[in-house]
Amino acid sequence: MNTFSLNILAADRPFYKGPCESLIVPSLDGQHGILANHCNMIIAVEPGTLIYRPPGEENQIVAVSHGVVKVENNDVLVLVDSVERLDEIDANRARRAAEAAMEAMLHTKSIREYRIAQAHLARALNRLKVKGNYDLFQGFGK
Repeated sequence: MNTFSLNILAADRPFYKGPCESLIVPSLDGQHGILANHCNMIIAVEPGTLIYRPPGEENQIVAVSHGVVKVENNDVLVLVDSVERLDEIDANRARRAAEAAMEAMLHTKSIREYRIAQAHLARALNRLKVKGNYDLFQGFGK
């Protein structure tokens, strides 16, 4: 299968750089699929599940936050605030973070504090959704 160059960068670390056969990105319009020789474009990334496949490997499933994807001349750059592998997601910790964010939203004194708590809640819920969907998928077909 043809490949393209993929570079996934989070705000705090480089995540992946190398060849890729396919990429699925969560966006405002749903999921966008990218293959080799895709037309040039820019996509806003929404929190959700990002799936990429390095050559000769299985799909890699990760949780991502807001960001952007730039496709140009068979090079794909993914810039996101955060990206986490499934094995990095602690479901119990994410549940506690969601509960804390909901509590903070109830007791905020400013719109800014409310928006920050809202962002923390969205990240925690996304982590739980991605981890939960993957755990359900693992048992499928067995």
